[in-house]
Amino acid sequence: MSHPASEPGYADRLRTRGLRLVWATIIWNAFEVFITIGLGIAAGSIALIAFGTDSIVEVFASLVVVWHSRDLLVMEETDRTRRSIILIALAFGLLAIVLAIGAVFRFIEGTVPDESPLGIAYLAVTALVMLVLAVLKQRAGRELGSEPLQAEAHITYLDAALATSVLLSLVLNATLDWWWADPLAAFAIAVIALREGIEHWEEAREMTRA
Repeated sequence: MSHPASEPGYADRLRTRGLRLVWATIIWNAFEVFITIGLGIAAGSIALIAFGTDSIVEVFASLVVVWHSRDLLVMEETDRTRRSIILIALAFGLLAIVLAIGAVFRFIEGTVPDESPLGIAYLAVTALVMLVLAVLKQRAGRELGSEPLQAEAHITYLDAALATSVLLSLVLNATLDWWWADPLAAFAIAVIALREGIEHWEEAREMTRA
């Protein structure tokens, strides 16, 4: 029995599916920016605003992946790949700085955010959607042998984890009045973004040495 990957046209269908998944993620995150930042401003929740801001960087990172390798081919130009990774690293680094400063100021001010039932509901749906998209993209990337698609899937896993983290902070604030969970979640996003930025920067340096 032949493996599906050896069937005529299978790789093309898989490549098309991968690109559709990437674009589905970009579209969802684009709407997510406006929804979560809007809900965050309305509720005075820096965690929701931070999550929306992070989505901007994730949209940028996904677009860089599409620009870098529109057809998700295995063969890539080293210089182009390195530039793509540097852009993503700088974006994550900038995001980490902005979110950390915002979280520190919110801790100092001690501002109590309002409850956000809509934010809780939206984040629950987002966490599930991002997890499903991440699994599907990782599977397609592995079958294609596409590093760009697998890297993009990793970012989507991060989005699902962050959505869960912010969701938890909103629930704790709504049920236990733990106001500090809100800026703490924003600071956690900043730390994760910084780690992502450093990892991408080191990856770019390794490519330069090679």
